[in-house]
Amino acid sequence: MTTRTCKQLIEEYPRRSLQFPHTRLPIVLPDGDTRDVYNISSPFSYHGALILLGRVEYRHNEDSDVVFFCRESGKWVPDKRFQVLKHLQDPFYTFIHGHLILGGVQIFETAWKETSYRTVFFKETKPFSFQQFACGPDGMKDIRLLELSDGCVLVTTRAQGKVGGRGEIGWLILHSVDELNPQVFSSANLFEDQFTSDEWGGTNQLHMLKNGKVGVLSHIANFDDAGNRHYYCTCFWLDPKEGKHSPMKMIAVRNNFEAGESKRPDLQDVIFSGGLVRMGDGTARLYCGVGDAEAHCISIPDPFSEWENTSYVS
Repeated sequence: MTTRTCKQLIEEYPRRSLQFPHTRLPIVLPDGDTRDVYNISSPFSYHGALILLGRVEYRHNEDSDVVFFCRESGKWVPDKRFQVLKHLQDPFYTFIHGHLILGGVQIFETAWKETSYRTVFFKETKPFSFQQFACGPDGMKDIRLLELSDGCVLVTTRAQGKVGGRGEIGWLILHSVDELNPQVFSSANLFEDQFTSDEWGGTNQLHMLKNGKVGVLSHIANFDDAGNRHYYCTCFWLDPKEGKHSPMKMIAVRNNFEAGESKRPDLQDVIFSGGLVRMGDGTARLYCGVGDAEAHCISIPDPFSEWENTSYVS
């Protein structure tokens, strides 16, 4: 397996100079609400409606809420049937055994009065109501879940620190989401050949492919010499039976989206891989947060088609 750097992936990406117009999503908050909406999920169907999750916060802080949006007159507006999830960032969703599970990054204060974060998960208790039922270890983002064909649950993780450096992707398989707890993540198998020591990445969404492999929407990131952050949208495949995976390939860069605002100057080249919808015609709709300030969407070639229809070589 050959490790690929951000620079190499950009050079291999044929659409790196292509910019699409009108990529910003029409998301509307109530009059007087000046917060930004970004780091969205992809839309999903829930009780007959199309729902979009968004991170909503003021430009100059990171105390965010997760708001549920529905489509109304061609725009995304807050769906008042849902309760806002407070102090939560970067929402995501999955369906396990037919039940909707939501997740996000919870910001909290430690016993030492320091700010930390963890991934938390919510189950539906009744239509339009959700309750937290599990969390990951402190300091871990980018945990994602996927129901496999045998009913087990694939969990992808991101280790950091003494194990994982700036951020390495891991995976494990559970029999049920009821097994989720902070301790279980220590048993994750890590892919140690995806990133160089000064770069990092994580998973954003998992797709079950027809041939049993899992298509992973992901990201890779680094800092430049001036301290600016650069985040790129990538993907790869994972074989949960054999533990094999493909090299990453880049599927979007900031330049692919129309010009817009950013939360800070050092975040201008950041895109967050929120979610991907496979259209079934060889294309996909990619939903991204841009610059930690805006929500965008572009149409791209389905990145999983080639892996779904061909055998792989490790």
